[in-house]
Amino acid sequence: MSSQSMQHLLTKSERDAFNRDGFLVVPGALEPDHVDQLVTALDPIEAKYRQESGLKPYQELNRLDVIGEDDSLLELIDWPTTFPKVWGILGWHIALYHSHYISKPPLPRHYEKRRLGWHQDSGRLNVDIETEPRPRISLKVGFFLSDASQPDRGNFHVIPGSHLRNSIDFPDDPKQDHPDAVPVLVKPGDAVLFDRRIWHAGGQNCSEVTRKVLFFGYAYRWLKPRDDMTVEHYLARTEDPVRRQLLGASPNGGFGFTSPAEEDVPLKAWIRDHIGKDAVVP
Repeated sequence: MSSQSMQHLLTKSERDAFNRDGFLVVPGALEPDHVDQLVTALDPIEAKYRQESGLKPYQELNRLDVIGEDDSLLELIDWPTTFPKVWGILGWHIALYHSHYISKPPLPRHYEKRRLGWHQDSGRLNVDIETEPRPRISLKVGFFLSDASQPDRGNFHVIPGSHLRNSIDFPDDPKQDHPDAVPVLVKPGDAVLFDRRIWHAGGQNCSEVTRKVLFFGYAYRWLKPRDDMTVEHYLARTEDPVRRQLLGASPNGGFGFTSPAEEDVPLKAWIRDHIGKDAVVP
C-alpha cells in the first residue's frame, strides 16, 4: 500500500460528516489524466456487454464484478486518496466484496418523470437483521468519471441522515421523491463514499452527457462477496500483502475470516506501523 495514504487519512470533521450524513465527497480523488485512462479502459468493456445484453442506446448498463476486466482497475482497490478513509471508517478487518460499473446514457426526450429507485444496499441483509438501525457492515466508494456537477445528469441521489432509519415515507404522488432528497453534484475525478444503509438512488439523465461511475464496495471479511470476484489472476501476481487481503486472500482459510491471525490481516499491521497502536481497532 502506498505511503501516500498517510496524506489522506480520515479527519475528525470527515468522520463526523459521514456519521451524520451517511456519505462523504472526496474532491479530486483522481487526476484528469487518470480519469481519461479509466474511461479508455472501460469503453470497450461497456460496448461488449451492451451488445451481449441487447441494451438499447439509452438504457443503463450495470456491469458487476468489473474489477477483473482490466488491470487499470486493480490499483483503485487501495487508492491513496480514498482507501485510508475506508479503513478509517470500517477498521482493518475488511476486503473488497463488490465492484460494478454503471453507465447511464441520456434518456429519450419523451421519457416521463418518475420517482427514483430508492433503496438501501445489501438486499436480504436488511430483512434478516432485526435491529434499528441496522449495522453498517459495508460501504462503497464511487469514482465519478463524467461530469455530474449539474442536476439531471443521472446524479447519485441521497437522503442525508437516512442511514439511521430502516424505512422512509414517500409522498402520496408516485412521481415525487422524498422532500429531503438531494442530488450529489460532483466533477470527473471526484469520489463519493457512502454507508450501505443510506437511502439512495440513481437519478434520471436528461442531459447530453453519459453518466459513468465505477463503484468499489468494502465489507468485513466474514461477509460473503456480492460478486463472483474473478480476481485469481490478480492474486497470482500480487505481492503487496494489504492488496492481497483486499482481494480475499486468507492464509488461515475460513477460520482466518472469523478469527484472523496477523498474517490474515496485514492491513492491521500497516496501520499500527505507520500510525501507532492507538489507531488500530481491537
